[in-house]
Amino acid sequence: MTTDLGVIEQIKQLKARYFRCMDQKDWDGYRSVFTEDVLIDTTDDTGPGTEIVGSDEYVNMLAPILKDAISVHHGHMNEIKILSAVSAQGVWAMEDHIWFSKESGMGKLWGTGWYEETYRCEKGEWKIAAMRLRRQRVEIGGVQTYPPE
Repeated sequence: MTTDLGVIEQIKQLKARYFRCMDQKDWDGYRSVFTEDVLIDTTDDTGPGTEIVGSDEYVNMLAPILKDAISVHHGHMNEIKILSAVSAQGVWAMEDHIWFSKESGMGKLWGTGWYEETYRCEKGEWKIAAMRLRRQRVEIGGVQTYPPE
C-alpha cells in the first residue's frame, strides 16, 4: 500500500512534469499529465478567462500561444491533501516568465498566482483532473496589466 507521503511525492513529480513539458513544448508529455476529461478553469486568470473541458482541447488551445515563445514556469510551496485512494487536492504558488516573439508585439510576461487542482489516480497513475489558475499579478513589458490599476 502506498503511504500518503508516497502519493504526495507522486503528485509533486506529476506537477514537475507539467511545468517541464510545457516549457519544453513536449505537448504529448504535457497532455499525459491530465485526465482525458480534465476541467481547466481560467475564469480568474487575466483577461477574458474561460473553462475548457478535455486534455486535447486544452493543449490545442495552449500550444499555438507558446509556439514561438520561451517560457519558464515554477511551482512552489505545495499544499497537497489526500482525500481517498484515488483522489487528492493541491494548491501551488506559481510564477511564470514568458518571452514572446518580437513579431507578437507582446514582449515579456511575468506573472504570479496559484494553481488550485484536483487529482485522480487512474490505473495506478496520478493525473490532474481539474486545474484552476488564479493570478495575483501580471506584468507585460514591465507594465502591470493585472490586476488593473
